[in-house]
Parts: sequence; structure tokens; C-alpha cells
Amino acid sequence: MSEILQRLADSLEARRQASPETSYVASLYHKGLDSILKKIAEEAAETIMAAKDGDKQKIVYETADLWFHTLVLLADQGIRPEAVLQELARREGTSGHAEKLSRKE
Repeated sequence: MSEILQRLADSLEARRQASPETSYVASLYHKGLDSILKKIAEEAAETIMAAKDGDKQKIVYETADLWFHTLVLLADQGIRPEAVLQELARREGTSGHAEKLSRKE
């Protein structure tokens, strides 16, 4: 699974050099952080609506859009998806309640 993330991250990084007129991702980078964040919010809302509708195929489709745009954000901020996977691995086996409490300390 992480191979897909690595290839996508590499592709998103390469899009930094692309023309905003010919690359959707380059156009997001060109428009700036606020545009990327708005797109993530839009995709999150669409994922929520798909879940409310109970349409599993649409949930998968919208979640893919949400993850994609989140990966654009990570690339924009110079963060590789591996950093997120490492954080998830760190949390593995930890109670969600305990993990949340540890952030307050």
C-alpha cells in the first residue's frame, strides 16, 4: 500500500515544476495554501455526505479525493506521506483516549 503513496507523493512533488495552465496540482500550488485547504474542506464535506447516503462506492470515491488533496497539502508543506504513516505506527496499540490525553501534557 505504501508504494502507491510513495509514487503519488513523487508525482505531486514533480508537479511543483509543472505549469499551472496544464497541471491541476500545479494550479493548486500556484493558488496557494488557502485554495488547497478549501479543496480539502470541500472533499471532506463530500465524504461526509456520501457516508450519510450510505453509498459505499461513493464513500470510496470521495475518500480517495480527500486523501489526494490531503497529499497535495503534505507536498505543499514539504511533508512526505511516510511521516504520517510513522505517526500512525507510533500510535498503534495505544488507546485513543490515552493518545489524546498525551497531547494535553
